[in-house]
Amino acid sequence: MYKILKKDGNAKRAEFTTVHGKIQTPVFMNVATVAAIKGGVSTEDLEGIDTQVVLSNTYHLHLRPGDDVVYKMGGLHKFMSCNKPILTDSGGFQVFSLAKTRRIKEEGVYFHSHIDGHKLFMGPEESMRIQSHLGSTIAMAFDECPSAKAEHEYVQMSVDRTTRWLERCKKEMDRLNGLEYTVNKNQMLFGINQGAIFDDIRIEHAKRISELDLDGYAVGGLAVGESHEEMYHVLETTVPYLPENKPTYLMGVGTPANILEAVERGVDFFDCVYPSRNGRHGHLYTNKGHINLLNARYELDDSPIEEGCGCPACRRYSKAYIRHLLKSGEMLGLRLCVLHNLYFYNHMMIEIRDAIEKGEYSAYKKRKLDGFLEYDSIPVNDGYNIARNWRKG
Repeated sequence: MYKILKKDGNAKRAEFTTVHGKIQTPVFMNVATVAAIKGGVSTEDLEGIDTQVVLSNTYHLHLRPGDDVVYKMGGLHKFMSCNKPILTDSGGFQVFSLAKTRRIKEEGVYFHSHIDGHKLFMGPEESMRIQSHLGSTIAMAFDECPSAKAEHEYVQMSVDRTTRWLERCKKEMDRLNGLEYTVNKNQMLFGINQGAIFDDIRIEHAKRISELDLDGYAVGGLAVGESHEEMYHVLETTVPYLPENKPTYLMGVGTPANILEAVERGVDFFDCVYPSRNGRHGHLYTNKGHINLLNARYELDDSPIEEGCGCPACRRYSKAYIRHLLKSGEMLGLRLCVLHNLYFYNHMMIEIRDAIEKGEYSAYKKRKLDGFLEYDSIPVNDGYNIARNWRKG
């Protein structure tokens, strides 16, 4: 059940009740792709940094250790010792982004494993069965994520197929939830709106999938090559056509500025690998901007990453010490940086919820963005150019 507690403009402060507990929104989901957050962060660690939801991936867990293994171990919650809600991505994005060769058919997608090249097939029913084996709180529908730059004709064809796949996902999940040996008989299903950057396709698709009365709705296919302005436009155009009485999830987004902008446009759920991935490279988020802890300027800096931060790293250690750990290749350095970044994101969501409750979200957003004033030059060593000015997202 989803209940809006307060609105401030289009920003929503809500509560989403699941079989694994209540989720206070807006919320950031911490990405544990293979049932673990990279950087040596444990489930117990997550409990201490205000984490509400963990996100794991269907495709990766299907390959390793195998969803049958997780099922035999009692499901994902028991397997990773997690008592909080878990959302599983459908695997669709990975199928389309990692597979070098793939054949898309009405029944599903034929492709090869990115690990060893063996042949695989995944369609709506297969994705639902895998996610049912995992027993996650929320399962995502299987969809195609077309390029933001794809032609209108192709995007329309793709979205029509995604709609048919969604109907099959719903039918299969209803069947699976009724089986005697299903891990989580209360597993929820979120549908995914697609349409690249075409207003007409996005709007029509939002209307069509809303008729299915799902547990929640995601806006997918963003942060995949379009500009931030285009992304915000898609949200402004699409979200009003999704059910207001259901949670809205913006998939794979994003930077702190992206989140602040999207909340203002009515989004509840977010996930992104940035805080953990960047943390492993010493790239840290603060209320004054983005810092690169590997820079020489921090070699003798005895202050914490951010004064007043309550994360495990800032409560005890200096920038100089953590920098030393990173330069020495010590895992503790990566762990502390990831913990700081995840704490920053999760604590920002607490601030966002508080601002909406007080009816002060616009002022909070402006104050937060104005605070992001200091920058470090960040090398591109992880495949992402994250040295963007935060004010642009």
